Order: sequence, then C-alpha cells, then structure tokens
Amino acid sequence: TPITAKAGRLPAIAAPKAQPPIRSARMAEHLAENDEPLLVAEGLAKNYGRLTACRDISFALYPGEVLAVVGESGSGKSTLLQLLSAQLAPSAGRVSYRMRDGVLRDLALLGEAGRRFLFRTDWGFVHQDPAQGLRMAVSAGANVGERLMAVGWNHYGRIRQTASSWLERVEIDTARIDDAPRAYSGGMRQRLQIARNLVTEPRLVFMDEPTGGLDVSVQAR
Repeated sequence: TPITAKAGRLPAIAAPKAQPPIRSARMAEHLAENDEPLLVAEGLAKNYGRLTACRDISFALYPGEVLAVVGESGSGKSTLLQLLSAQLAPSAGRVSYRMRDGVLRDLALLGEAGRRFLFRTDWGFVHQDPAQGLRMAVSAGANVGERLMAVGWNHYGRIRQTASSWLERVEIDTARIDDAPRAYSGGMRQRLQIARNLVTEPRLVFMDEPTGGLDVSVQAR
C-alpha cells in the first residue's frame, strides 16, 4: 500500500511593511524553500528473489515534517529506510533529494562519493543497533566531535565543549566523555548515537527504531 506524507508546510506569511526589502526577500526565499519537497520517493520497490520486501512506495517529505513508518517486525521498515538513504538499490522506482543548490537529484545518479558526502554533511542515520552507527574503539567525545570536523570545525576546545554539551543533553555523564562506547550500556550507546547524528543539525535524519534500546523512562522523556 502506498505511503503518503501529507504536507505540513508553513503558511504563507506576509513580511511586515516596515521591514527593509532585503529581509522581505529572505523571508520569501525561506518560505519558498519550505514549499519544495526535501525527499521524494516514486514507486519504490525491493525484491529479494521471490520475496517482496516493499512495493509501490511513493511520498514527498517537506522540510520540518516527520514521517513515521509503522509495521510489525519483518514488514520491510528497515529495508525501506535503506532504500530512502541510498544504502540499497531499489528493484523499481527512485528516490530524489533536494540538494543545497535547490536541485532535486536522483540519488542513484550521485555515485558513492556523492552519497558519502551527504552522510557527512546533510544527513544523519540512527541505526537500530548502535554499534553500526558508532566507532566503538574511540571515545564518546571523538564520536561526536568527528561529525563536527566533517563540516569544518577545527577548534579542539570548541569541539570538546559542544560534544560535552550534547552528552549532557542525551543524559550521559560528561565525566565519561573519554570512555569508548564499548564501555557503555546498550541504552547509553543509543543515546550517544543520537547525539552524534544531531550535533551538526542535519537537514534530514533517518532513524531505525531509535528508542527501541532505551530504558522505558528515557523513552518517555
């Protein structure tokens, strides 16, 4: 059954008359950007031999929207997420992403280098198994900090301070910033993975059951 994301876009807002033309132009540009889809799936399908993992998936996701895919275990949710993030090639259909230059591009045509660039800059991906989304042999601070360095940060003190702040935000004791994730519990690893992905404020975040490994009390918060 096709999955359709209903647009939840910002309403058109007229700029105050007293504002200078430059600000009005910026506001119009911002509204125009939100009026264009960020990610578009068209007729996506994935088959493994005679097994159909998903089929006929079409939707458009706009800036600021959240789309949740709900289904029982084995229904193809993780497969769909990998298709949308170009980690799997579809059997049919395509996925397009609006780049920073405003052009909607077919992800299959970007090439591996282009997709890796998106994962370093524009995208975040929270895996169901945090070990897949973390570097287990380096410290928690380094896991968060390397994402900042990938987008151009180069001041060690600022990187460490920001990493510490994000550990605190996901309720990890900042005294453990130099511990490797392998010394963390499963729930702590998942929270660290969330911090690692959100620290750069990516344009698009893919999440595969991001709260499944968390304590019930933490899930509620």
